[in-house]
Amino acid sequence: MLKLYYGVGTCALASHIALEEAGADYKAERIDMKANQQNSPDFLSINPKGRVPALATDQGVLTETPAILAFIAQSFPKANLAPLSDAFAFAQVQAFNSYLCSGVHISHSHKMRGARWASEETSFEDMRRKVPENMRAGMAMIEDKMLRGPWVMGEAYTVCDPYLFTVSNWAKSDGVDLAEFPKVAAHRERMKQRPAVQKALDEEKA
Repeated sequence: MLKLYYGVGTCALASHIALEEAGADYKAERIDMKANQQNSPDFLSINPKGRVPALATDQGVLTETPAILAFIAQSFPKANLAPLSDAFAFAQVQAFNSYLCSGVHISHSHKMRGARWASEETSFEDMRRKVPENMRAGMAMIEDKMLRGPWVMGEAYTVCDPYLFTVSNWAKSDGVDLAEFPKVAAHRERMKQRPAVQKALDEEKA
């Protein structure tokens, strides 16, 4: 059985949804981020990075959302969560997820995790002020250049979709009104109707 370690409100939601979409036999274990459980000795023995998600498999532990999503898609091919038979199309899936991971997520992190990049409080405040601008730029890139519709890759639902849904959850608190981005907003509403999304959200609220 797979075991997903997640934190409420984190990017781990994407992997949680993907596991549900895949019909995987898995267990989800919540890490209390507010209590700093991610830096406890027990969790650091699972993921020395002290972050979620982490996915325990029979072969070892995987970290980083793009890697976990690719693993889920490849491990459950019947779920059709990625174009596995087309190397270029699969690379496009990876490119989108990598953009969310290394671009949009980093912009979001500057609101709360400034200590990763600076040590002065004035620097933290400057980073926080830039979050709405940078997040808006990320959403604009997705809206105008990347989201094909109705799903990220077009007609086929892929592991890109739960990741975009997860990141778009942060928009409001980051000072971005998704009404500015109708394609992203419509994607978000479409995702809310999926049973896998509803189940993952319910589990994370429990």
